[in-house]
Amino acid sequence: MKLRDVTLDDKYTLESGYAFMTGIQALVRLPMVQRRRDLAAGRNTAGFVTGYRGSPLGVLDQQMKRAQGLLQEHHVKFHTAVNEDLAATSLWGTQQANLLGEGKYDGVFGMWYGKGPGVDRSGDALRHGNLAGTMPLGGVLALLGDDHTCESSTTCHQSEFAMMDAMIPVLNPSGVQEILDCGLIGWALSRYAGTWAALKCVHDTVESTASVDIGSSRLKLITPEDFVLPEGGMQIRWPDTPQEQERRLHEFKLPAVLAFARLNQLNRTIWDTPDARLGLVSTGKSYMDVRLALEELGIDEVLAQRLGLRLFKVAMSWPLDPEGLREFAQGLDCIIVVEEKRGLIEPQLKDALYGMTNAPGIVGKHDESGAILFPSAMALDPNHIAVELGKRVLEYANDKNLQKRVAFIQELMTPDLVPEPLARLPYFCAGCPHNSSTLVPEGSRALSGIGCHYMAQWMDRSTAGYTQMGGEGSSWVGEAHFSKREHVFQNVGDGTYYHSGFLALRAAVAAEVNVTFKILFNDAVAMTGGQRMDGPLTVPRITQQVMAEGAKCVAVVTDEPEKYKGETGFPEGTVVYHRKQLDEVSREFREIPGTSVIVYDQTCAAEKRRRRKRGEFPDPKRRILINEAVCEGCGDCGVKSNCVAVLPLETELGRKRTIDQSACNKDYSCANGLCPSFVSVYGGRLRKSKSAVTEADTYDALPVPELPEIDGTYNIVITGVGGTGVITVGALLGMAAHLEGKGIGIIDMIGLAQKGGAVLSHLRLANHPGEIHVPRIASGGTDLIIGGDLVVTGGHKALSTVRKGHTRLVVNSYEMITGDFTKNPDWLFPNLELKQGIEHAAGAGNTEFLDATGLATVLMGDAIAGNLFLLGFAFQRGLVPLGAESLEKAIELNGVAVEMNKTAFLWGRRAAHDLGKVCKTAFADTVVPDEPIAPKTLDALINHRSQLLVEYQNQAYAERYRSLVERVREAESVFVAKERGHGPLLQSGGSSDQRPATSDQPLTEAVAQYYFKLLAYKDEYEVARLYTNGDFLKKVEATFEGDYALQLHLAPPLWSKRNPGTGEPVKQTYGPWMLKTMGVLAKFKFLRGTALDPFGHTEERRLERQLSKDYEALLTEILHRLSSGNHMIAVELASLPEHIRGYDLVKQRSVEQVKAKQQELLQKLRRGAAQSQAAETVEA
Repeated sequence: MKLRDVTLDDKYTLESGYAFMTGIQALVRLPMVQRRRDLAAGRNTAGFVTGYRGSPLGVLDQQMKRAQGLLQEHHVKFHTAVNEDLAATSLWGTQQANLLGEGKYDGVFGMWYGKGPGVDRSGDALRHGNLAGTMPLGGVLALLGDDHTCESSTTCHQSEFAMMDAMIPVLNPSGVQEILDCGLIGWALSRYAGTWAALKCVHDTVESTASVDIGSSRLKLITPEDFVLPEGGMQIRWPDTPQEQERRLHEFKLPAVLAFARLNQLNRTIWDTPDARLGLVSTGKSYMDVRLALEELGIDEVLAQRLGLRLFKVAMSWPLDPEGLREFAQGLDCIIVVEEKRGLIEPQLKDALYGMTNAPGIVGKHDESGAILFPSAMALDPNHIAVELGKRVLEYANDKNLQKRVAFIQELMTPDLVPEPLARLPYFCAGCPHNSSTLVPEGSRALSGIGCHYMAQWMDRSTAGYTQMGGEGSSWVGEAHFSKREHVFQNVGDGTYYHSGFLALRAAVAAEVNVTFKILFNDAVAMTGGQRMDGPLTVPRITQQVMAEGAKCVAVVTDEPEKYKGETGFPEGTVVYHRKQLDEVSREFREIPGTSVIVYDQTCAAEKRRRRKRGEFPDPKRRILINEAVCEGCGDCGVKSNCVAVLPLETELGRKRTIDQSACNKDYSCANGLCPSFVSVYGGRLRKSKSAVTEADTYDALPVPELPEIDGTYNIVITGVGGTGVITVGALLGMAAHLEGKGIGIIDMIGLAQKGGAVLSHLRLANHPGEIHVPRIASGGTDLIIGGDLVVTGGHKALSTVRKGHTRLVVNSYEMITGDFTKNPDWLFPNLELKQGIEHAAGAGNTEFLDATGLATVLMGDAIAGNLFLLGFAFQRGLVPLGAESLEKAIELNGVAVEMNKTAFLWGRRAAHDLGKVCKTAFADTVVPDEPIAPKTLDALINHRSQLLVEYQNQAYAERYRSLVERVREAESVFVAKERGHGPLLQSGGSSDQRPATSDQPLTEAVAQYYFKLLAYKDEYEVARLYTNGDFLKKVEATFEGDYALQLHLAPPLWSKRNPGTGEPVKQTYGPWMLKTMGVLAKFKFLRGTALDPFGHTEERRLERQLSKDYEALLTEILHRLSSGNHMIAVELASLPEHIRGYDLVKQRSVEQVKAKQQELLQKLRRGAAQSQAAETVEA
């Protein structure tokens, strides 16, 4: 197959044929096309683009900057504004450039952008600009970024009504192709009528991708010749008065808009038939939903004519041309208006048809009886549209096939899905500064605002409540006077502060309320893609500004205080603290009356990673490793860091912690956990599988899979986790399809998902671009799911697209934790439930699970390669209707980690062909410490723990353990035998090795595990032994290669200082010499618990020795009271030491919680024993 000759610049430079681009990139292309069209017409114009980012236009400025060179070549100036209303004002300014004869160009065409809330705050500027008008060869296009369902906002938004109020015409494109068309139409309209023109941008259009026709000849616009113009024309003029501006707008400009729309047939009939009785009217994203609904119903243009169906597409949704509406309505009985959110077209349609002879009935938001038909809240569901349209059509035509389709779609709307066992909520990235910066002292609370720190509200951060952008702190100005609370902390991002947030700080100073603003300076606008600040904002400048505004005091808290050594730009009295001192500073500032400010300075973790890849940010040659033998699984590292790169590690001695080296962004705050298990590794590099390289040549050439046929469209859903490169998979598939000349439609459902949340990409392939009307896949419409994440794949959004028995799924079985684990150390990943839910939805034999992340990490050294590995697997299984050549070419064109991605794709193909061999290659040279196999029987468990206690102390210590365990075992054996009515169970020895550990002696098993845990407390001797017995260094060697050095993070009890605020010991760093010292210390374990033990007199060591004695006493009472009424309570009591974890204060707190639980269970035990005794007495 001959592939298209494609470059990545085609989307901007190609002037004919098809180009592959996103809706955002189409917006970037627009001003270049306008400049070329003007030049071709002999006009020397320039362009100006400005605005403020926000979903769904969050990355528009990013893409504009990437195309900066091309934009400059086309005389287009791109400027990131401080905020939306100032940006709109500057667009107004561009239209004044020629008023005084000082202009450089024949005209300046402008583009303004902002999300819904930005539209709201800019109403005054938009109204002024529209009233003033545009220059004849200028024009202004206002992009309205509407987040209909509040996926990445604080309100659901619809901006058309704001435009109606400002009297700005609204164009509503349906897809990427129409973004190009409507953008050019908007400028032409703006030039002709002298108004601004708005372009509605929603997720389904600007964040979708398609192969579009970019030929300049496809769009020919004409201007009315017979329209009567006012004296002086309709364009901007000077001098002018507000009254004259209003008169021209009402009496001339808006009628001119309608004339332009009518002449260019912006709103037109798509399907028609002379005897049509039912009409459909829709616009924008809703039109795509209607086309998908008709597709699901099996209605094409031919069938529509037979069924008497007429389809009308609205490109300019306000103001509507009444003549075109009346022409469309002729002969119809009923018109159905399908539009998302509040009705905009429907009331205009009713006004236009009012008084018309034989006017059809009109339904939309409500039906004839007033019941809700297409709700205005949230989004419309294409399946719901399909069912309602199908029912209406069946009122006019008896079509059995259509009846079946409607019934089938109704079934799809209530899929047979099991409840979701887990949802993946967005969370702070690994190493995010907000993990530390959003903490407040005990007893305080914080208010949230706009930005990533908004997510603190669903974390353990004592944070609740938020405001609109720039309002942070002003809500407290009102609340403070009526609240018992004296003080709050107010989080505000640096981007928000620069946008408008400093005004709220000024208001708080003026109101004299007690508030501490925490200005979170992370050197990036992280929520929308990591853009740099929009102006020269620095930490010293912020400190000067806030003090000039009247703040009582300011402090800087940072992870790098040394970088401010010698800084002279701070106001007098400013102190720079290390981030470890945030709690101390916060406690001090909350006592200061009035407004105080803490500037928390730490670069965004995600942006660090991006910049490091580009060589623009230091990459410390330091990684964190956890000695799992020393780890207690207490979770304090998760509490301290709130980091999702700290993962659970299941071992035979319980759950421990490990670091996900691929996800780690080198924040290092996890090492602040009150635990001696953390080690810094300086130098070296992560070890890769040598056999992946040496054995690659042993693989034969892979057979070419039989590719599936594309019948209409072939629909693929890709799932994954934000920030892991899952969007790249869809982009590569799309480019491969474009290379092959196929049609492609992609929509990436992201929202807040780029912050570790759920990501779904819908991707539709067709044999020709014209065959795809909408990128979204309806319920039950998927042919293939490439499941990059088990949780997201097992969610209802993904599974609702599955058709049982038809859809094939290839799913990554790797257990990627959610943010839940940072708060709950006992949290369990519901692996089995997720897999069962997926298989239930897909039907037998349609799902394959494999650990793509694990294999990719070992083979490639990076977990992010797992997505391409999974794509390769699906391709080799014959599930992707694209050629290997085009897929590999797409990887090359992408230009990012090309060799790694091509190799990952190849390994995925190999795994599909021979998974066993690939696994053997991956783990052939894995070096791991010698670990005993997890005991499978009760005797094996007891023997294993006894041997560990010999190593811990000596044989006598182990015998103490055995003696108690055997006493419990004998008592429980007699008890169980009595309950069953036969002789005692087999005691130790003999064939008991065959009895499983989870047998009929649960109390004994609990004691075997948890008495051992209490006896083997990790004092200085044991920690030293676990570092120097050889196992830990083997693990280091298995993880790293090259030259490296180790440093330990410890807080030795005998000399460590304590934090005055928290009471916790302050950890210090010790070099490799400490391992030698530990080797010596470990040999003195015989002093443990004796009068000569220098560590044994501390409060913690006395507590640990007492715990084992108390446990022995507890077991004595348990055995004395053991009965059928309290047997399982006894087991629960004996298992309580499972929750005694950690070191120092962490352990003390856990002991207090366990003791409280123990008292509760003891009362139940005693009641159960009494009840059993009473029952035996009655029976006797």
